[in-house]
Amino acid sequence: MTDPDVPSAYVRDKRTPRETREQLRARIPGWGADLDPADRPSYPRLRYDPGATGAHWDFPERQPGHEGRERSVEHAFVTPVFGTAQPLHGVSGAVRRYAYRRFSEGRLAHWLLLVAGDRLDAWGAHLRSFASARPDVPATGLRTEATRSGPHSRRGRSDARHQLLDPVVVAGPWVAGAAVAWTGGRRLVRALRR
Repeated sequence: MTDPDVPSAYVRDKRTPRETREQLRARIPGWGADLDPADRPSYPRLRYDPGATGAHWDFPERQPGHEGRERSVEHAFVTPVFGTAQPLHGVSGAVRRYAYRRFSEGRLAHWLLLVAGDRLDAWGAHLRSFASARPDVPATGLRTEATRSGPHSRRGRSDARHQLLDPVVVAGPWVAGAAVAWTGGRRLVRALRR
């Protein structure tokens, strides 16, 4: 006997009736953007075949600790199994939680906020590294490039055109941060002298 409160997405047989388009539009922001099969490249493969899945269980045992976990607005609850290796924390965690709580996965704002949270987390890690004995250094790997035939190993790679951007992507934020710190320091010194 299966639990009627468990959504049919997690069981072998689909026993709950499908929601109408109006119900889905009311529940999920942005639902229905891909209703036309011509807009979906995977349309021919969207057939329900319960025998093809090979599922032999009805609903897996729920992993503990699902309370307070982030989930998309499209889902009724967190999946039965989820990762816990990198819990959300700080400002980046708040940005990611907001993305999950407020926007559907079909909205660009959802993904842009997740990317912004990732960048905030990266910058937080960079700043925390300065308090450690081994801070992040943007020039890491330069000696290896010069002594271990770095340019030779780059020949024949498919991303050769993009290699010119590597120094800009890696060193650019550090140079910009140093310029902002230098300008701010000069203004502070000038203000203190007056």
